[in-house]
Amino acid sequence: MDIEPGLSGRVVLTVGDADSAIAMGSGDVAVLATPRVVALVEAAAVVAIEGVLPAGFTSVGSRIEVDHLAPTAVGGEVVAHAVVTGVEGRSVSFDVTVDEGSSTVAQGSHVRVVVERVRFVARLAGS
Repeated sequence: MDIEPGLSGRVVLTVGDADSAIAMGSGDVAVLATPRVVALVEAAAVVAIEGVLPAGFTSVGSRIEVDHLAPTAVGGEVVAHAVVTGVEGRSVSFDVTVDEGSSTVAQGSHVRVVVERVRFVARLAGS
């Protein structure tokens, strides 16, 4: 694998009603839901390494720790960033952040495991 510390990915989202705590069942206000923040940083981590994975391989999330620090209203634009901080065997560690303009909305860490797609899916089917 050619995964090296420093690789990075980013995902941009304009927060819509479907991204809100109300829609996701994680609260009763129209702000960016914490579960959506988690999905955003995972997506940024996927982007960071997708171009360097061997053919037939993918990554799956195995650990996430995120502090959701500030609210973002529906209509706001956030940018999720993930930076590879280490690689140990098949495990890839990331520092992750979500920003709205110059404000940090969330920050934390994430670990993904590189797996062979066909074998991983076969395990789900009981093969």
